[in-house]
Amino acid sequence: MTTPTDKSGTAEREATDLRAAAADFTWLLDRFATQTAGVVDAIAVSSDGLLIAVSQLREQADSERLAAIVSGVTSLAAGASGNYGLGDLNKVIIDLEGGHVLVSSIGCGAVLGVVTTKEAKLGNIAYEMTLFANRAGTALTPQLVMELKKSAGSVG
Repeated sequence: MTTPTDKSGTAEREATDLRAAAADFTWLLDRFATQTAGVVDAIAVSSDGLLIAVSQLREQADSERLAAIVSGVTSLAAGASGNYGLGDLNKVIIDLEGGHVLVSSIGCGAVLGVVTTKEAKLGNIAYEMTLFANRAGTALTPQLVMELKKSAGSVG
């Protein structure tokens, strides 16, 4: 038989575990961004378009603007897929005059958005994005996404 104190202790442990998992996810994102040549910025966005993690602290409005861009690109890709039966999102690459924006699925309905320099080797970055998705995506649960949304909303 459990007492109310036992349930409270379990809830506190679960909340602590979620905070630790959110910190680990953010650390992995920051590590990806800082250790992958050519990456200028990286961001994780939930399936509902909300910011869940950023690779570096910046103005909240800048991070949310990038989250909106990544969400929009994801929506356009889903529209193309649905119209032509092309399947789930793999990667979207936007080639711009001064660099690239890449978007890739990372699991649990979340996506990774990456801004690169023009000189970046896209094959290497796409490979590193896949490694990140494999590492971080397996731990990405709906509960962790909610915790990441709360912690991302408090930065900036």
